[in-house]
Amino acid sequence: MDYDYDLFVIGAGSGGVRAARMSAALGASVAIAEDRYLGGTCVNVGCVPKKLFVYGSHFKEDFEDASAYGWSGSSPEFDWSVLRDNKTKEIKRLNGIYHNLLTSPGVEIISSKARLKDAHTVQIAGDTVSADKILVATGSWPIVPEFPGSQHMITSNEAFYLDNFPERVVILGGGYIAVEFAGIFHGLGAETTLIYRGDLFLRGFDKGVRTFVFDELREKGIDVRFNTNIESIEANGHERIVRLNTGETLVADDVLCATGRNPLTKDLGLREAGVATGSNGEVLVDENYRSSVKNIFAIGDVIGRVQLTPVAIAEGMCIAYNQFNDENRRVSYENIPTAVFCQPNIGTVGPTEERARELYPRLKVYESTFRAMKHTLSGRQERMLMKLLVDEDTDRVVGAHMVGPDAGEIIQGLGVAISAKATKADFDTTIGIHPTAAEEFVTMREAIR
Repeated sequence: MDYDYDLFVIGAGSGGVRAARMSAALGASVAIAEDRYLGGTCVNVGCVPKKLFVYGSHFKEDFEDASAYGWSGSSPEFDWSVLRDNKTKEIKRLNGIYHNLLTSPGVEIISSKARLKDAHTVQIAGDTVSADKILVATGSWPIVPEFPGSQHMITSNEAFYLDNFPERVVILGGGYIAVEFAGIFHGLGAETTLIYRGDLFLRGFDKGVRTFVFDELREKGIDVRFNTNIESIEANGHERIVRLNTGETLVADDVLCATGRNPLTKDLGLREAGVATGSNGEVLVDENYRSSVKNIFAIGDVIGRVQLTPVAIAEGMCIAYNQFNDENRRVSYENIPTAVFCQPNIGTVGPTEERARELYPRLKVYESTFRAMKHTLSGRQERMLMKLLVDEDTDRVVGAHMVGPDAGEIIQGLGVAISAKATKADFDTTIGIHPTAAEEFVTMREAIR
């Protein structure tokens, strides 16, 4: 049977774009539909603008530290509109780059919502097209819990485009987005309160890292409240009256909801096409990203596995090469390096210490905490944490965790070493770069437990 396209991609985020352009480069006829923005969450309301805001929010401390190094002058003032609008200009530039990445190999871009009609047919703006294979890569969307006044909250989507910067902000959530925005708002000058219903935020990360980050955020002046939740929010003009389950009331200019993200599968026609989904709406797929319908595939956040941009890109590469180059690629979900751009940053690769103890009965833990060299003059009390997990039976380094400036940059290299199964002896014989924080990973000699 003849189809309009060999591959039709729904969603032009990182994974969908990679799958589309690589498939086209391999000779397939490809179209991609996107009704919001090219680049998906990461480029527009995720990784990219978030890290630009992190950079911007850190200048306050840098200016304060500069005097210890001989720099003096009038105190600079922060202009939210400049940061916000410069960020938006950069996003538009990246949107153009994504457009060129798609059109150069011949991908047809359709700026419209797409919906499955059946296994081989897609509805677009009142028309239909057919495809031999269909890829669902629609990503995820912020979750907003329902309680009285929850409609008065903003999500990370809106936080990047606020008309006015808040003097007081309350953040609800305990994941990486909540913790990152707490550092951003606080660093830019807002009185910041972070509320989380559990005992300790950043569930899923190493407990020692979580505790260390909590201490650092509290030291910086962020009001962190655990075992607490919001019962209601009332709008009073531009103010938000936030009532907590503890009986306390907070007044804020904005309340940011960062309680997680669900796969974005609503109104995609999945049921009509016979595609099975899970309890959160995620598309259920096998090891080849094939759904319950053999010619419909799904990757990225929409399959509810690992919500990370590089993972979606790797999955997109598998789709292209396996379907149009007769390969059998697989993505390894072990030892995925991860960074959280809170302040100070988190970088991690491999299992947590808690999980590693289950996997490796004879686990040795090497750990070091210290102040960065920069702060020996500035006087700032911010500290760093570095941890290596070693399987004593094989001497393999099975995990590395770090809290400190540029943690992600440092952990990326350790990710290569751990994936290559480097041993502690390999680390010990590696000469450190002095003076750097990173050298601590090759100079820790005594296990602390």
